Amino acid sequence: MAVRLTRRVDFPMVDMAGIAFYPRIYDLAHRFFEEFWEEACGIDYPTILSKHRIGFPVVDIKSTFHAPLRYGDTVNAVIWISAIGNKSCTWQYRFNNQNGELLWSSEQVTACVSMDSMESMTIPDLLRTGLEACGNE
Repeated sequence: MAVRLTRRVDFPMVDMAGIAFYPRIYDLAHRFFEEFWEEACGIDYPTILSKHRIGFPVVDIKSTFHAPLRYGDTVNAVIWISAIGNKSCTWQYRFNNQNGELLWSSEQVTACVSMDSMESMTIPDLLRTGLEACGNE
């Protein structure tokens, strides 16, 4: 089942037009990505990085900006895994506002890597089980 998270669009995220500057949307997606791990796998991302020395850098990204994220909006994020391989995952993101309007969607592929060598590695069972459980929107 997908992970659902919520966050407000704050003033530092917007530009002179009062809408989220596009790099801030990717930053917001990464913040949701970090929160995802505890919800899905029961382990926070700092522990995955620091203790287990495993990272998941983005290696491919496709996004569509459907409507502006406005200052004061509440972003309701839905994140799920649409494919999981031995060494990579395909993530799906959907951001809606408080009115249910689709704002942004993205498909992102991450590689599982050793933080020590940055070489790809097999996704460990410690994480795979939680990721596989998040296979549906």
